[in-house]
Amino acid sequence: MADFSKIKALTFDVDGVMTDGGLLCFDDGNFLRIFDAKDSFGLRMAQMAGIRLAVITGGTSPSITQRFRKCGVLEEDIYLHSRDKIQDFRAFCAKYGLDPSEVAYVGDDLPDVETIRAAGLGVTPSDGVAEAREAADFVSGYPGGKGCIRDLVERILKAQGKWNFNIDAYVNQY
Repeated sequence: MADFSKIKALTFDVDGVMTDGGLLCFDDGNFLRIFDAKDSFGLRMAQMAGIRLAVITGGTSPSITQRFRKCGVLEEDIYLHSRDKIQDFRAFCAKYGLDPSEVAYVGDDLPDVETIRAAGLGVTPSDGVAEAREAADFVSGYPGGKGCIRDLVERILKAQGKWNFNIDAYVNQY
């Protein structure tokens, strides 16, 4: 049974979690990703409620850093070009003195499975691959890039009694 109440940090993949996995490739090799504004706002809500955030992605684009900095993720907690996600997950936990049982991880594909299993709350979008769904403690009813992160953040913050929007704090921070 998924326990949302003990989560102190949220870590997640990008492509297939924060996006639907589609990539538009330009001639210069750069990619265009489309993010759901509600997922991004959910990250801001989590950050304002004191939930630490980290991105662990195989992607390498500077646009990833730019996007997630605007969502409240510290640049030092954006792990780009991650080929061993469990290693980056453990480094993040150690950096903040977090037990993995206090950390959620959201991933959708084979490189995420070990980290999904290691996290206290392993999560995958509804369209995650079969292996990710089998490893997860919670499968969101929403697909990647279409509300999966917002769904998870709402569940965590509601379980902790922190689901409230403070317009003054929001204006001052963002």
